[in-house]
Amino acid sequence: MNPHAALLLLTDGRLPAGGYAHSGGLEPAVEAGRVRDLAGVTAFVRGRLETVGHVAAAFAASACRAAHADDGDRLGELDAGLDARNPSPAARATSRQLGRQLVRTAAGMRPDARYALLGRAPHQPLALGGAFTVFGLDPRDAALSALHESATGVAGAAVRLLSLDPVAAHAVLASLTGRIDELADEAGARCTAPVTDLPAGAAPLLDLYAEQHAGRRSRLFAS
Repeated sequence: MNPHAALLLLTDGRLPAGGYAHSGGLEPAVEAGRVRDLAGVTAFVRGRLETVGHVAAAFAASACRAAHADDGDRLGELDAGLDARNPSPAARATSRQLGRQLVRTAAGMRPDARYALLGRAPHQPLALGGAFTVFGLDPRDAALSALHESATGVAGAAVRLLSLDPVAAHAVLASLTGRIDELADEAGARCTAPVTDLPAGAAPLLDLYAEQHAGRRSRLFAS
């Protein structure tokens, strides 16, 4: 398979890896009245990219590099590093749920022994890095995909939660492509850095929202 075609396949929102069921924290932010309109969604996506999105990109790139090298020890260190960067138990559980589903989906499309290096339920960015390795893609590609998912998932949820014009929501994404490329370049360049030197940008409100949302009986999205 041509790597460029593989990139499109793995970043397709229709991939049955579960991401479409999650709002990236937008649903509880809307319920709290912190995001009310397109301007609020834009600010939310920007903030998400610079914090948890940046972290996910760096770890996806590093996982891709480690999987290329069959370095299970490095992948274990990355897994622990993501645990440390996710203080919310609900957020950690969501990440591992999505990671497990992504590995299942990718392995169904292209079986490979390297998936075993990731463990039974890896964090989503690590699963992404492993899948990109199997499909012949590089760390920068993995970082780009992590950032793409971090932004597009929120934009898609915003259309449903706030009845936004889908064209306007995608215009927000288009306005952020330059920054997404910059963050992907940075993540790809640092894929061999020690885990302690990888980004650790925090979004405390997202952690609080994750815990609150997990306890709600009535919700549109899983997170």
